[in-house]
Amino acid sequence: MIRAVGKPLEEVIGMVQDYPRILVAGCDGCVTVCEAGGLKEVKVLAAALRLYFTQQGEPKQIDETSLTRQCDKEYLAQLGDRIDGYDAVLSLACGCGVQFLADMYTTKPVYPGVDTTFLGVTEERGVYTERCQACGRCILADTGGVCPIARCSKRMLNGPCGGSDKGKCEVNPEMPCGWQLIYERLKALGQLDRFEQPITPKDWTTSRDGGVRKIVREDLRV
Repeated sequence: MIRAVGKPLEEVIGMVQDYPRILVAGCDGCVTVCEAGGLKEVKVLAAALRLYFTQQGEPKQIDETSLTRQCDKEYLAQLGDRIDGYDAVLSLACGCGVQFLADMYTTKPVYPGVDTTFLGVTEERGVYTERCQACGRCILADTGGVCPIARCSKRMLNGPCGGSDKGKCEVNPEMPCGWQLIYERLKALGQLDRFEQPITPKDWTTSRDGGVRKIVREDLRV
């Protein structure tokens, strides 16, 4: 799931301070789960902005909403009958939602209220770690379900690099060595013989290196 963190209030203020009417729009998807951009965060941010601008003697109209998703046109369309009532939109969705909102309402300034970070999991409440870089060609079947692209600092397809110490990464000693995790997982599965067969060179054109990516499912198109 996409993970994000809220931008500093000072940065947000700098983006919207010139607009008298602002809509703060949350997303009920990923950013709600990681408590960065759901309705609760929308209300907190909107209240903070109102307080700040009132104290500055520049009170503004700051309204709140949250959509089921901001990455689907059918939900973004719900803003169609009210968006003209605002001078700018502050979106608390991930970067995809911010861009799609801006694509749909081209004459309305749309600003990001969060920093999108990575695809990750919830270790515990408030602790999220990266697990996937959406590279477009999954090799988890070869590595025991541990992704070396996301969990090895050097993104090595055939490791370890030899620089780890006591199972920790030499780049970040607080982080487990990705290939140590792969070794331990394959050992537990009785599949250490997988190390005898190197992973083939990766086709990086399926990753971001190949440009903007697109999926077309003809079986789902109307």
